[in-house]
Amino acid sequence: MQQLKDLIQEAATLASPAPEIEAARMLQICNACRYCEGFCAVFPAMTRRIDFNPVDMHYLANLCHNCGACLHACQYAPPHEFGVNIPRVMAQVRGETYLAFAWPTFMGAAYRNNGVFVALASSLSLIVFLLLTQLLNGTLLTASTTGNFYEVYSHNTLAIVFGIVFLFVIAALGVGLKRFWSSIVPGVVSSAASAEAVHDALTLKYLGGGHGDGCNNEDDHFSLWRRRFHHFTFYGFLLCFAATSVATLYHYLLGLQAPYALTSLPVVLGTLGGIGLLIGPAGLLYLNFMRNAAHGDRSQRPMDRAFIVLLFLISLSGLILLAYRESSSMPILLSIHLGIVMGFFLTIPYGKFGHGFYRLVALLKNSIEKRQKNSMLFGSD
Repeated sequence: MQQLKDLIQEAATLASPAPEIEAARMLQICNACRYCEGFCAVFPAMTRRIDFNPVDMHYLANLCHNCGACLHACQYAPPHEFGVNIPRVMAQVRGETYLAFAWPTFMGAAYRNNGVFVALASSLSLIVFLLLTQLLNGTLLTASTTGNFYEVYSHNTLAIVFGIVFLFVIAALGVGLKRFWSSIVPGVVSSAASAEAVHDALTLKYLGGGHGDGCNNEDDHFSLWRRRFHHFTFYGFLLCFAATSVATLYHYLLGLQAPYALTSLPVVLGTLGGIGLLIGPAGLLYLNFMRNAAHGDRSQRPMDRAFIVLLFLISLSGLILLAYRESSSMPILLSIHLGIVMGFFLTIPYGKFGHGFYRLVALLKNSIEKRQKNSMLFGSD
């Protein structure tokens, strides 16, 4: 019986059109209706087109913030025979974007299909490697009275390892974004357009829903919690990045060596960022489990949840490490934290973190389009 169900599901999948084609069909209907024109950036951008090719669809899909407002407002949504569901089809096209522009391609495909497994397997593999390294060096259960991580791994070792990982992430993200940028032919970039795009991204303007009341989650009620948890997550991450940057300046510019006091700027920034990265991911994970299945692509939930879980574990392990950095468990806790951090960074270009950069590019193109003279129609040849 299960084999029969699998065959039916496979046949239905083969019979369904590609996400880009289905999205184009739905937007043709939306372009005729235009009831949702004031909801977000997608619908005004849609009205500047009379047809929708795959390039347009990748652009519009990344411009969509999946707030869900248009689905509940649409008179042609299921069970209507037109079956218009913009949040779901846009999520499907975004998934295609991550795969189409990913580098290396096989990493994108692996993470998309098995996001939780790939992310956690990467982290666990790195943790085991680091623990074995400590065991061989005799530092696995060495008690620390100073909380100095460099007693376990030298500064140069950590700098080289994380430098390699960082360069890989920059290269992978850079190649993907360059491919995406070139494909959508964004036009001439101005300072005004750039400023507006950055503002819209940093404020999460389009997670406010069609009327500024927030997003829809499990039903048609509006809530700002998704936007708030995104802010906790994003700015928590920025604070942690700022803590690392300040610590780097302390080390190389001022000659101040770690460990730093609990009241020092790097530790304060890292602690505040860590708290944000506990609240934000925990809230987003809860909303993800509660969210109406019609609001997105269910097949991408493993990828989404892997990203959220890794961020939460990074923060949790980091705060625990800070609390027990002057104990015999510090070397083990350090390896666990570093393994999770490296696993997270290795998967950045292929998941939900990378989508923020694609969305910024889409917002920039949208800002450019709005400023172009005599711009009634856009699209790629």
